[in-house]
Amino acid sequence: MDLISVVVLNYNGRDLLDGCLSSLASQTYSPFEVVLVDNGSSDGSPEYIREQYPWVRLVRNRDNLGFAGGTNAGIRAAEGSYILTLNNDTIADRRLIEELKGPMADPQVGVCAAKMLFPDGRINSAGICISRSGAAWDRGMFEADRGQYDSMEEVFGACAGAALYRKRMLDEIGLFDEDFFLYLEDVDLALRARLAGWKCLYVPRAEVIHHHGKTAGVGSDLAVYYGNRNIVWYPIKDFPASLYITSLPFILARNLATIPYYALRGQGRVILKSKLDALRGITKMMRKREHVLRRAEYSDIRRFVKTWGEMKRQ
Repeated sequence: MDLISVVVLNYNGRDLLDGCLSSLASQTYSPFEVVLVDNGSSDGSPEYIREQYPWVRLVRNRDNLGFAGGTNAGIRAAEGSYILTLNNDTIADRRLIEELKGPMADPQVGVCAAKMLFPDGRINSAGICISRSGAAWDRGMFEADRGQYDSMEEVFGACAGAALYRKRMLDEIGLFDEDFFLYLEDVDLALRARLAGWKCLYVPRAEVIHHHGKTAGVGSDLAVYYGNRNIVWYPIKDFPASLYITSLPFILARNLATIPYYALRGQGRVILKSKLDALRGITKMMRKREHVLRRAEYSDIRRFVKTWGEMKRQ
């Protein structure tokens, strides 16, 4: 049996750890290891892990490296052939690892997405989708779970809050982009995987309960800044030329429209900073683009990129 490494990222989430780690302790799959990365917590999380969960491998970062940098530290320390990234505010079904591992028997599958549910049973994520504007969203978000997402199927990508990655794929395409720090780093990785010819499967029987936004906060200045900065970067970095050119009007329209939207919410300063910093980082993204597209074998991402009308029907 293949060793699977579960990488859990933690930042001042001591109160969340019992639920997450206890659910991992009862998994039906073996062998697996748990690598918990602490991103410079000040709430005693590392000490608590050492005392209460000695079977967990602890990686301590002096500073908060964000989701991308922190998770990458865990992947580099991991020994498994597959990497399961798992948010610390999740509770895993006991068959989560077993269900995610099964579809990996297909050597073309590089990523498997779990079915993520809110505590009240509504859908949190059934895979991720993208649009021509750069907008990315969780499929089925906030919908009642009526069985409409109970079929295994190919999707664009996986929410990294609960996703299994083939390590060989990560060795080929690279890890999460640490310049993104937080938000949309999983979209960027999904695009790079697609460009390199890897598939992503949504696995509905692999379930987790997700207490969404417990670390960064939903709609916080932190979330607004990184989400709106990175939404400029990943299309520049990853969209093939023809797709980028035809999508440019949608990208510009969306980015301009968000400025008055957030200004009316009292977050005008943070949205302006996000867009200015995005512009400052374009040169770096263009340099990365050359590397990403040079390694691309082929791309079928057009069938996953939604127009506005298709987004409304999702």
